[in-house]
Amino acid sequence: MSITRVFRVEVHGELKSEFEPKFNSVSRDMVEKAAGCIRQRVLKPTRWTPNEYAMISEWETEADLMAFVGEDWNQSVIPPDMARYAKSHCVSHFQSWE
Repeated sequence: MSITRVFRVEVHGELKSEFEPKFNSVSRDMVEKAAGCIRQRVLKPTRWTPNEYAMISEWETEADLMAFVGEDWNQSVIPPDMARYAKSHCVSHFQSWE
């Protein structure tokens, strides 16, 4: 059964233009290159949540996700050079039905 990880981050509005290209490259690359990552998508804000971004990633197994984020995989993982952009963040997980 695969695990889907939904990471959401609200960034400081004044840092948004600096954050976007890094989130779409640094964060995307970090997840995409991890062993066991099946796929991932980076999502931009809508007008209703103008400073909120998301990354949805699918993992082959719980063990693969743990290898990437650690034993406490219910926590957000933010690269050190990206932490200053985050005003708030959260992560949720879901298992596939199959």
